[in-house]
Amino acid sequence: MSEEKKGFFRRLVEGLSKTRDSIVSGIDAVFSGFSSIDEDFYEEIEEILIMGDLGVKATEEILESMKREVKENKIKDPAACKELLIHSIKEQMDVGETAYRFEEETSVVLVIGVNGVGKTTSVGKLAGKLKSQGKKVVLAAADTFRAAAGEQLGEWASRAGVDMIGGQEGADPAAVIYDAVAAAKARKADVLLCDTAGRLHNKKNLMEELKKINRILEREYPEAFRETLVVLDGTTGQNALSQAHQFSEVAEITGIILTKMDGTAKGGIAVAIQSELGLPVKYIGVGEAIDDLQKFDSQEFVNALFDVKQEEE
Repeated sequence: MSEEKKGFFRRLVEGLSKTRDSIVSGIDAVFSGFSSIDEDFYEEIEEILIMGDLGVKATEEILESMKREVKENKIKDPAACKELLIHSIKEQMDVGETAYRFEEETSVVLVIGVNGVGKTTSVGKLAGKLKSQGKKVVLAAADTFRAAAGEQLGEWASRAGVDMIGGQEGADPAAVIYDAVAAAKARKADVLLCDTAGRLHNKKNLMEELKKINRILEREYPEAFRETLVVLDGTTGQNALSQAHQFSEVAEITGIILTKMDGTAKGGIAVAIQSELGLPVKYIGVGEAIDDLQKFDSQEFVNALFDVKQEEE
C-alpha cells in the first residue's frame, strides 16, 4: 500500500472514530453479551445500525443477509457473526465499479449542494487534486447567490494554482458558465470544475438554473464528458440522505462527495446513500487539509469503520 494511501487510511480510521465508538462498540457489546443467536440479538444489532444512520433499507438487507448466512453455515456463536456483518455491510455498499471517467477525458464537473455542507471547499480541494495529477483545470465560480462564495473559491484557486472565472456576487450563473467554457476551450483545459448554487428550499429556481446551465453546456461544449456531483455533510445523517433524494429529482447526479466525516457519529450514512440511492460516494472528506478529500473506497471504508487491519499491498 502506498504511503499516501496508508496515510489516508490512518486518517480515515481516526476520522471515523466517533462513528466507530457509537456503532462498533455497541455491536461488539452485543456479540460478547449474547450467548445465543436469537431475535433479541438481531434486534439489538438492528437498533445500533439504525442509530448509526445506516438507514432502514440498508439495515434490513444487512440483517437478512446475516440471517441467511447464519442458517446456511449453522452458526451458533454470536461472536462469529462479526465477520458476517462486515461482509454484508460491504455487500450493501457495492454499487459496481466507481468510474472516474472525467479524469481521463475533457470534461465538465458540476458540483451542487446546499450552503454550509463544504461545497466550495470540496471544489477547491478537488481542483488541487486534479492539478496534482497533472491536469489543466479551470474553475467556474457559478455560485453567485451566496455572498463571498466567489472570494472563497478564489482563495482555493490560488492555493491550488488553477485559473478561476467569475465570482461576482449576483451575476447570472449561466453567464459565468458560458464565459468559463470559452476560457476552458481557449486554455485547452482538461477539466472545467463548476461551483454551482444549491438552493433546495426553492427547488423551482434551482431546477431552472440547472436547466439553463445544461443548455449552455450542451450547446457550447458538446464534446465534454459530463459529471454532476452532490456534496453532502456527513454530520447531518438522514438529512443528507433526504437532500440527495431531492437533488436527484432536479439533476442527473452521477456521484456524491461526503464531507465532514471526521466530525460525526453518523458515518453509516455512506452505507445508506449507496444502498438506497444506488449512487456511488466518489469522494470522502475527513479533515480541513487540501489532501483530506480522497477517492472513496467502500471496502476500505468498512475496514476503517471496524478498524480491520489493511493488507499490505
